Amino acid sequence: MKGIVFALTFAVLSIVLLIPSPSYAGLQHNIDPPRGARLVLDVAARGVQIYSCQQTSEGYRWKFVAPAANLFNTAGKQIGRHFAGPTWEMQDGSTIVGVVLAQASAPDPQSVPWLLLRVKSQHGAGVLSNIEFVRRINTQGGVAPVRGCDATHASDQARMRYTAHYLFYSVSR
Repeated sequence: MKGIVFALTFAVLSIVLLIPSPSYAGLQHNIDPPRGARLVLDVAARGVQIYSCQQTSEGYRWKFVAPAANLFNTAGKQIGRHFAGPTWEMQDGSTIVGVVLAQASAPDPQSVPWLLLRVKSQHGAGVLSNIEFVRRINTQGGVAPVRGCDATHASDQARMRYTAHYLFYSVSR
């Protein structure tokens, strides 16, 4: 009898360990960089996601305008900024602008989605000069407000605090 109980317990535990966590299941797959991409830089971002109250065909809604964040290296030193475009600019003068290729819901529904972006333009000869893809992960906060957008608040802006990690990749050829 002990052998059967042990075997059943082992089988159940094996199955449970194989099931991905529901809060993380499938999040990374569709925002992975292409095979062969090499991580060049990992930065932390702290700032805001800016929204504007706009009239739409469905009434007044908060519409995303732009990010505004400072970028920090692993030692906590500010090394750049992130702003409309979306654009990343480093203190060495290198700049890239991206376009969203894919997104995945963040594990926390009160956080902006995780993204995979392709670089569509580059400027300068610095750390970002060979970057081809950017991933936004580990987001906290930044979603649009749920209230306060109506005709009396048309064109008002809301600046919602957020943090994230941006991973910058080049593709070896």
